[in-house]
Amino acid sequence: MKHVFAIFRPNCGSQKIFIQPFDRGDRQLTPAKIKAAAAAALFTTAIGLVSVSDSHAAGAGCGGASWYALSSKTASGERMNAARLTAAHRSLKFGTKVQVTNKRNGKSVIVRINDRGPFIRGRVIDLSKAAASQIGMIRSGHASICYRVINS
Repeated sequence: MKHVFAIFRPNCGSQKIFIQPFDRGDRQLTPAKIKAAAAAALFTTAIGLVSVSDSHAAGAGCGGASWYALSSKTASGERMNAARLTAAHRSLKFGTKVQVTNKRNGKSVIVRINDRGPFIRGRVIDLSKAAASQIGMIRSGHASICYRVINS
């Protein structure tokens, strides 16, 4: 059974902290623990010890990225084309333009969201092969990235 509650995680590139849903998997969570975590999150935000990140609310974040090159249809209905600068994200609207920056080398690419995913814990975006090539992550297959929405 999955439980969802709030934890504090630092946003990449800033000292701000945001509250994010977190899946604890099979660990035992009692209602009291969930209630205490939620109360602490609300209290510390309300008195100004931490703030909810504007960039997180606006569609920005950091995490892992991987790349894929299939020939099947994407969740948006279009055919996947590995030569185009596209990406998969779990919740951003189809057609949203996102700038993705490889934290290791600083290279960036602007992609259009046309699919859903990734479905691996810790990863926040799946890039097309062309996009992955532009930020230098083809060889490794994955990279630590930050992203921000350009337009939606």
